Order: sequence, then C-alpha cells, then structure tokens
Amino acid sequence: MTRSEFDDIRAYLADEATHAGDLLRVARTLIDDLEHARMREAVLRTHYLRLLTAARATVAADIADAPDPLAFIKHELAERGQLPADGEAVQRILSDARTAAALLACLEQKETIRPRGMRSRRCVGTGRRLPR
Repeated sequence: MTRSEFDDIRAYLADEATHAGDLLRVARTLIDDLEHARMREAVLRTHYLRLLTAARATVAADIADAPDPLAFIKHELAERGQLPADGEAVQRILSDARTAAALLACLEQKETIRPRGMRSRRCVGTGRRLPR
C-alpha cells in the first residue's frame, strides 16, 4: 500500500461523516490486504532462502573443488525460468549487475540525512467517538 493510500484511509477515518458500518468495511478490507501481504512475504522469504542456500552450496562446492560447483544455483534459477537463454541475455544481465553494483556503491558513500524533530502529520482530524 502506498503512502498516499494510507493518507486517504486516515482522512476517511477522520471524516465526521464516516459511519460505523463504513469503518467496519474498511477494517475488513485492511485485514484481507494484510493477510495477502503476509502470504506474499512468506513466499518471497521462501524463494530468498532457497536462493541463498543454493548460493552458499555453490560457493562451498567451489571451495571443495566439486566437478560442477554451479549445479546448485543453476538448478534453482532453472526452476524459476531465470537462466540466461542466449548471449544477448548474458550481456544484459552482466550489464545490469555492474550498474546495480555501481548504484549500491554510490548509495553507501552518501550519508542519509534525516530531519530532526517531530514529523508533521499530513492528515489531521478532530477527535470523535464512534456510535455504539
């Protein structure tokens, strides 16, 4: 969910004209979205763990002078349809990797400057009680 979507929800919740039934619908929608996001996160964590395990096994196989140390990572990439198919794809992937490494190096050199003090809130409403 984007920042503006959160701001829209906050504004909707702060609106005096919003009824309790509307709030219940919003709550149910948010719970459904949260559950969906948690499931996506679990799937991504599983993919990450499998890739990390394959990468570690590849390095270990290389250290142990195994006959095909890339077998682990090749298998994992093949399962996801991510193996480079031809020379053009290989060159594009290498170029993307070099660009990503350069961008990361640039980000690491710059110090993040954060404003001090309290953040200003974008959506501010009057307090109210929900009808019972």
